Amino acid sequence: KWYPARQALKLDPKGKALKDYEILQSLPVGTTATLYFRDLGPQLSWTMVFMAEYIGPLLIYLLFYFRVPYVYTHKYALTASPYRVSMCTCNSLLACACHSFHYIKRLIETIFVHRFSHGTLPLRTIARNCVYYWGFAAWLAYYINHPLYTPPSYGDMQVNYALIVFTLCEAGNFSIHLTLNNCRGDGSKCRQFPYPTKNPFTWLFCLVSCPNYTYEIGAWVSFSIMTQCVPVALFTFVAFVQMTIWARSKHMSYTREFKDYPKLRMPILPFVL
Repeated sequence: KWYPARQALKLDPKGKALKDYEILQSLPVGTTATLYFRDLGPQLSWTMVFMAEYIGPLLIYLLFYFRVPYVYTHKYALTASPYRVSMCTCNSLLACACHSFHYIKRLIETIFVHRFSHGTLPLRTIARNCVYYWGFAAWLAYYINHPLYTPPSYGDMQVNYALIVFTLCEAGNFSIHLTLNNCRGDGSKCRQFPYPTKNPFTWLFCLVSCPNYTYEIGAWVSFSIMTQCVPVALFTFVAFVQMTIWARSKHMSYTREFKDYPKLRMPILPFVL
């Protein structure tokens, strides 16, 4: 009645579910054992999860950028911005390009790069994640593409420097994902911790356990500076809190599993956090 991904088997009703690779002979039981079954509900693969999470923000942002009818009221559409039209148009175009590039890169990584250690995620969790990504994308896109949008305080200099940092962080994030992919090899659980390679972007592994999150936060911080938009900054802060939780969990997992794990490494921010 239930496909395997929906099934959870436990030795104790309140305990953790048994791993897929565990066998009866390895369990702490005698000649007889009682297994407790739980239906986990509808499940989707991680690939489908990420596709749903990332396609939404990409398309939603483009709807605001191209000013589809009824996105902005007629009153705002006819109101002239007090700033140079060319500057506002250039900033919104650059922001759209960076935002689209970020999520297109994520989709490409999902299809061709990422290897997932866990096969599925509950459907209810996917709905919650989509509300988070899609909602924030609509919120920040509304303000960045608004007819009354004001350009950054320091003009082209602020935008250009932020663009350079954004590009470097995106390249670094992609490099880390490739390194993690190579570490996993054929897709089985990685039995060695990741380490720097000849690629300079991976040298951040010397200082942090999850440099992919470090680069991700760097990209969103630079995007916040580039657009000088409060919703983007709030999204960056929320993302930083969540990624810090993930990074600390991964860091603790590394330190428990590997006795020779580098002491200098921090979870997400070098020497700090």
